Amino acid sequence: MSVLRSRPALRWLVPSAAAVAVIGGGAAAGTIVANADPALPERSAAQLLVDLQSADPEGLSGTLVQSADLGLPGIAGLLGNVSGGSGNLTSLIAGSNTARVWYAGEDKARFALLGTSGETDVIRNGSDVWIWSSKDNTGTHVKLPADVGGKPDKAPAAAGLPATPQEAAEAALAAIDESTKVETTGAAEVAGRDAYELVLSPRDTASLVGQVRLAIDAEQHIPLRVDVYAKNTSKPAFRVAFEQITFEVPADDQFSFNPPPGAKVSEGGIADHSDKAAPGVPGVPAKPSVPGAPAGSPAGEDVKVIGEGWTTIVVGKAPVLDELEGATSSSSSPEEAQAGQVAEQFLGTLEKVEGSWGKGRLLRSSLFSVLLTDDGRVLGGLVSPEALYAAAAK
Repeated sequence: MSVLRSRPALRWLVPSAAAVAVIGGGAAAGTIVANADPALPERSAAQLLVDLQSADPEGLSGTLVQSADLGLPGIAGLLGNVSGGSGNLTSLIAGSNTARVWYAGEDKARFALLGTSGETDVIRNGSDVWIWSSKDNTGTHVKLPADVGGKPDKAPAAAGLPATPQEAAEAALAAIDESTKVETTGAAEVAGRDAYELVLSPRDTASLVGQVRLAIDAEQHIPLRVDVYAKNTSKPAFRVAFEQITFEVPADDQFSFNPPPGAKVSEGGIADHSDKAAPGVPGVPAKPSVPGAPAGSPAGEDVKVIGEGWTTIVVGKAPVLDELEGATSSSSSPEEAQAGQVAEQFLGTLEKVEGSWGKGRLLRSSLFSVLLTDDGRVLGGLVSPEALYAAAAK
């Protein structure tokens, strides 16, 4: 279950690069030594990176907590209204989610996202994958091709956010190149276990990211906690961490799917084993995305990348603002009217901006900025609005 074994799950969190460059000398990781607790042997940053690559526990189970505070009260309020005030959408940007995980090898894994109104499970047992929602008592069964390997603990996280420390660590480690400072800060304790702390910091001060901190289990070498800090802050804007963990192999019955009476389970057939396979299905690769873009964003003619490293800006096509703003009045059905109303409310939470590049709407968070222009472009990155304005003017 090496954290470097699969494609990063959170491309927008950090730009894509090769972590192996650091181990080979791309950054001076080998010269920094962890000032670990006396109970732990000293480990350099380079040694910790090797530990992460070689981590392969036989099994584990535990409870995860994912929390976020991205500084988006308007969006959080809108999502609360759309999801009935209690859905997981709101907690993705201003709150927390709790999940249980079980892992017993490359083809046996289970992820259960717990909510106030039920839970969503993804279970993989060999070539069988079940996706289950207890809220409406429905599920889907998918059969994977025999040659599918890959990472089995891919979780059904919404909006491309990482659901486990492994996924968050993959995204963070993908950022390591000469633009990243790598160091250690000593020891930590997470979920009752000793851990080393590895810190990744952008050298480019134009990035809104201050640092990414990984707590790595001292024995099993998997990430137990990943914190992402905005620049000049002392509280993480995003965290995913184990609250409790054990490294015993879970019993086989944890991976058996037994739907309750009255459940509706549909057959999904054979999962598409191609670059167009849907993300969120364990072991099935998702379509590659542009480094620095939101997970799932397709690479192609309509998307271009400006810059590199932590200050990468992704530019793509978006609906023209006039069309979005007039969506409610031009709706031909109640469903379209409702969707138009949500779009109108969303635009209402965004700041109106203008400059030499034109006019538009701005989404500003503690970690990233997104600009919608009136001529149908969307620009986003882990950068300030000023950086997006400069890119839009080119």
